[in-house]
Amino acid sequence: MARHDARNWHDCSKMTGLLCLVASILLQHGASGQRVKVEPEVSSYPGQTVTLRCAFTDPTGIQLTMVTWIYEPKDGDRINIAVFHPNFDPNYPESPLKGRVSFSPSPPSLSSPSIQISDVRMTDEGRYICEYATYPSGNEQGITFLVMLAKPQNSASIVTVVAGAKQVVVAKCESANGRPAAQINWVTTANGNATTKSEPGADNTVTVSSEYRMIATPVHNGKDISCVVTHRTQTKAESFPLKLAVQYAPQVEIVGYDNNWYLGRTNVLLTCHAKGNPVPVSVLWKTMSGEMPDTVQVNGNELKVLKVDEAVNTTFVCEVKNRIGTGRDQVTAVVRDTRLPEKGAATGSIIGALIGVILLLAIIGTAIAMYRKHRDNKDGPPKYKPPPPKKTNSSANRQLNTTPAPVADDRPLRDQYYSTQSAEPVTDLDAYHDEDDVFSADNREHYYSAAPSGWDDPRNNEVPPPYMRTDSDPQDYQQGPNVNRGDSFVSPAMFV
Repeated sequence: MARHDARNWHDCSKMTGLLCLVASILLQHGASGQRVKVEPEVSSYPGQTVTLRCAFTDPTGIQLTMVTWIYEPKDGDRINIAVFHPNFDPNYPESPLKGRVSFSPSPPSLSSPSIQISDVRMTDEGRYICEYATYPSGNEQGITFLVMLAKPQNSASIVTVVAGAKQVVVAKCESANGRPAAQINWVTTANGNATTKSEPGADNTVTVSSEYRMIATPVHNGKDISCVVTHRTQTKAESFPLKLAVQYAPQVEIVGYDNNWYLGRTNVLLTCHAKGNPVPVSVLWKTMSGEMPDTVQVNGNELKVLKVDEAVNTTFVCEVKNRIGTGRDQVTAVVRDTRLPEKGAATGSIIGALIGVILLLAIIGTAIAMYRKHRDNKDGPPKYKPPPPKKTNSSANRQLNTTPAPVADDRPLRDQYYSTQSAEPVTDLDAYHDEDDVFSADNREHYYSAAPSGWDDPRNNEVPPPYMRTDSDPQDYQQGPNVNRGDSFVSPAMFV
């Protein structure tokens, strides 16, 4: 048991030591990557002078022995281009950059051995490695990528095509001799697709070309299309607006026939409209019968019938030609004996207008009525005509009660309002009696104009309410005026 535990302990110790060794190597690699400081990327145009910087930031505990600059092309082997040892002068081995590369400043130092490359060329693009030989850690390095830029020459053009059923190239765009390669995009409403390819250009540059393909139809002629080129050397994308050029045979249409050619009608006109690309060059009028009537005059794209007769009862044909082909249209004229009735004004419009006027008048009338009602309610209580007086069965000499009955009201007396200014309506009693009628005790009735509702006609056997004045009241009796035949009845005034 003890032997087994000792073996396990030995295995764990070996694993721990291996892990420590791997961690130490990784830490040393990380530390070395951080101590050699370079610029990750430097860009330049041809003919310029470019500086590639390098420095060893923390040489504590490290002995710097030598520094070497190495050039690694995109396609090729590594080449030493500059070497510096503190005990010797700088050395520049044979390379494509010899005579154009030098340490800066001069003389150099191991702590900062930067280099300069003058009159840079497109072929100088690639990786540049600043490598230190140190003791005891060994070689440490930093890498800078030199990007060579070349502003391309951009252009775009339209390809004139003939309308058809197959895809054809309708526009081209090119970005020539650029570095790095440009990007080309198309902007248009015409349905199609683009094909783009890149080819090596002069002096390690790249030429990018693109073609736009589509099925060209007459409706595409004149449509907008733009080529947009994007490149690193440009502050913004360069756009080339173009218009599609699609050629097609003339499209012809005859207008002017109204189906109302009657005998004797004069000066009727047919016009032949045509459009095409290129522009039509000739217009020809003819008839299906082969002969043009004598009453017809032709002037370019216009055909004029001076007087309609049986001879123009035929089919007129208009043919238009251009370089692509010929287009034609025809109209068959039917000569009538009598004139067709002219179409009147649209009844729907008239009916709609009348309905609109009626609705407008109704709205105005409603508004006026509402305004008047609102004004009457605002000025005072509504004015109305009281019902006509009713006759009683008392004697003819009985006097009318002139004292109005008080109106029962629960409100305080100071809140009640009585008006004695407005005159009562006049009622003609002759409307109820004939002139030969005689007032008698048997057929004459009392009139109580101020009697409350529910007590309009008190009979002999009925007792009036206590607030009504009767003949038996001796105090403050005031006889009302007699009402004669033909006179008007006026209600007595109220006294508060």
